[in-house]
Amino acid sequence: MKDVATAAGVALKTVSRVVNGEPGVHPATAERVRAAIDRLGYRRNESARVLRRGRTATIGLVIEDVADPFYAGLSRAVEDVAIAHDCLLLSGSSGEEAGRERELVETFCARRVDGIVVVPAGADHGYLRPELEAGTKVVFADRPPGAGLDADTVLADNAGGAGRAVRHLLGQGHERVAFVGDAPAIYTAAERHRGYRDALGDRYDPRLVAMRPPAEEAMRADLERMFALDRPPTAIFTGNGRCTVTALRALAGRKVALVGFDDFELADLLRPGVTVVAQDPARMGRVAAELLFRRLCGDEGPPEHIRLPVRLIPRGSGELAP
Repeated sequence: MKDVATAAGVALKTVSRVVNGEPGVHPATAERVRAAIDRLGYRRNESARVLRRGRTATIGLVIEDVADPFYAGLSRAVEDVAIAHDCLLLSGSSGEEAGRERELVETFCARRVDGIVVVPAGADHGYLRPELEAGTKVVFADRPPGAGLDADTVLADNAGGAGRAVRHLLGQGHERVAFVGDAPAIYTAAERHRGYRDALGDRYDPRLVAMRPPAEEAMRADLERMFALDRPPTAIFTGNGRCTVTALRALAGRKVALVGFDDFELADLLRPGVTVVAQDPARMGRVAAELLFRRLCGDEGPPEHIRLPVRLIPRGSGELAP
């Protein structure tokens, strides 16, 4: 800044006012300062500037997989809110590994981020207590924290949406509805299975349930096992977008009704179109990030537990008769 002041023939304070967008500088003088900045290649030291304010102007985001369209939408929404607050977003994927989740969170905290949005992979978040007590703000999204930690949480209505999907299939005349979902240790998968089971009531048959990470060969084997039963399923409810796409591949050539949890690209262009229970990942990311910034701005209210609605989108596959 001293070099810029010398080159522009102004006081150091004048350069500071121009750099920080403060009033009180004649337009011609400000233009001279900006020309000196361009000529000298001056860049403001953001680290020093934000540390003087007592914050780093960065937040962290831990998601399951950046390649998953759901988490990509959530991540973009968090970033948009961060940009609106003049903050930088640091993000990483846990890959559903609790150890990796903790490593990312602790790395972000070591870099002194102001707050973190976490999609948890593990069930033990006691490691966060020292950071919370030190003032780091944390909001959990998509899944709640482990037992014993009461924190801000933004979820979708997983069980309610699953129940609505199953009741829709029952309303089309289906008595045998299978469920194909992700690993049962995952909160969202367990909640969607709970909604499926509750909606079926006495019709529930554990032989029509397969829960594991989606892989085409494994799912094809699970479905073939179900279709070999004396009373095979006439409809399938899939627990997330990846399960839906994997099931569609495995079911190629077989006529069976299907409703999937999570919308996905081109679902409306298939024939028949794929009926889905759609949640809004962008809204989830936006609500979580806005809640985080409210905390950073001084909101000291009790932890909020927000449950976002989902909606059923009929497109044809869920309306096929038995």
